[in-house]
Amino acid sequence: MKVAILGGDGFCGWPASLYLSDKGHDVIIIDNLSRRAIDEELGADSLTPIADIDTRIAAWQEVSGETIGFANIDVAQDYDGLLEFINTERPDAIVHFAEQRAAPYSMKNSRNKRYTVDNNINATHNLLAAIVESGQDIHVAHLGTMGVYGYGTAGMKIPEGYLDVQVNLPEGGHVEQEILYPSNPGSIYHMTKVLDQHLFAYYAKNDELRITDLHQGIIWGTHTEQTIKDERLINRFDYDGDYGTVLNRFLIQAGIGYPLTVHGTGGQTRAFIHIRDMVRCIELALDNPPAKGDRVKIINQMTETHRVRDLAELIAEISSAEVAYVPNPRKESAENDLHVHNDTFLKLGLQPTTLSEGLLQEVEDVAHKYADRVDRSKIPAQSLWTKAQQAGVPEQESTPQLQGAEAGLSESA
Repeated sequence: MKVAILGGDGFCGWPASLYLSDKGHDVIIIDNLSRRAIDEELGADSLTPIADIDTRIAAWQEVSGETIGFANIDVAQDYDGLLEFINTERPDAIVHFAEQRAAPYSMKNSRNKRYTVDNNINATHNLLAAIVESGQDIHVAHLGTMGVYGYGTAGMKIPEGYLDVQVNLPEGGHVEQEILYPSNPGSIYHMTKVLDQHLFAYYAKNDELRITDLHQGIIWGTHTEQTIKDERLINRFDYDGDYGTVLNRFLIQAGIGYPLTVHGTGGQTRAFIHIRDMVRCIELALDNPPAKGDRVKIINQMTETHRVRDLAELIAEISSAEVAYVPNPRKESAENDLHVHNDTFLKLGLQPTTLSEGLLQEVEDVAHKYADRVDRSKIPAQSLWTKAQQAGVPEQESTPQLQGAEAGLSESA
């Protein structure tokens, strides 16, 4: 299968590109390298030293004998370039990772809010419009987020995308319908994924595009079978307060002797998936596309749920790290339950990678190996949802510099 990976240089896109190439697919990466530019903007490099894209691709060919193509296209802004690529390369499938992926970054200030909406929505709509204009039958697999459902307590298992509802009529009787599960986004980033959903629904209905939308949980872990083959293939690992994911951040904090920062009560329950399972799910989605004329195929891409404070206590027990309860920079429920249906991928053969001391230790070992690359001032979550929130800085790590940054962010949020 010829597969184009939009955003193939990023946190999810790079390991997915290697995995699919290793499985014999003809892979071409499209990326404008914007995530690397954001590193420079934030002054927060990946914990792991990531090679430039040309070195990465050359290293993969050297290690595997497989070739991965690359095109530097800004999917959100260069519609003509994207259309020309599609018409020239004629991919069988396109995996869409080309969106700004961090909720805290999207809430940092008005500029970031506008950038996230502009980039994410334009990228998605340009892709759909270009496929229609090309006249090709291309399967789109999009990486969405569990966050479209919201993080309140639903009181039931959240279904995979669609909800059966019954509306009682005034004159008696009722009408039964199946609707998209009501969205409840918790950030501008999550809002863009909600808008993506509606674009997908329209283009599937109107133009009969074949679309799979993967509502993914929070990724944890470091290596895949492919990225561990050579140092030049290592995936990026974000530890900072804007892009670092919660479990990976705990493990980095434990690895360098930084307090495990639990926001608020730590009662937030989240869905998780290991990075190895993420790449496998992409393959399963591509191998099982919807038929032309079908509604959007929505799959919950997660394997387990955990409460944040429970994770912190687990890591603290393993590593003897200190746990620090800090203010929550987000405007969200202090406590929530989360129960999710994830039957589709299990029935397709996914064998989930669940939390284990061995895999947790693997991440902590990475933290130890690259500890000299950590900037402790970048660890706290300091992007505030509103002026009423406070940065999540442990007292023992608070400095005048961080306090000044917190004040500045409060003014711009």
